Amino acid sequence: MSMRFEPFSEFDRITQELLTQRGARPIPVDAYLRDDELKVHLDLPGVDPGSIELTVEKDALTVRATRAWTRAEHDEIQMMERPEGEFSRQLILGDSLDREHITATYEDGVLTVTVPVAETAKPRRVEVSRGGVVLGDVTAASVAA
Repeated sequence: MSMRFEPFSEFDRITQELLTQRGARPIPVDAYLRDDELKVHLDLPGVDPGSIELTVEKDALTVRATRAWTRAEHDEIQMMERPEGEFSRQLILGDSLDREHITATYEDGVLTVTVPVAETAKPRRVEVSRGGVVLGDVTAASVAA
């Protein structure tokens, strides 16, 4: 087996571990709004779905997961670059999101968290009248403008 020699790769790994909080590595995230939902994709390749912990406390959504590799006693490690241990990420949820109806799925190494927009945050129609005569409906968003 041929291997590329990188004398400083272990220093890079140690430095990264020291810079991360409590040894937990950050999880890469994509987040976007689609219709009336916030979608958050978190990369967790190779993680046992049973190790994923998703908690919501006040306005903080916290994701924790663990990836481990069980080595046999006779294994001779030639290269070890894939990070192991605890991974975590905390996201702050805005007031316009419904924390009571969060759902999550894990597929192909990606955890997808769906947070609906709260009903009170959705645009609604407001009746406008002048001198007792209804002029028409306008959305709450256009009244604020």
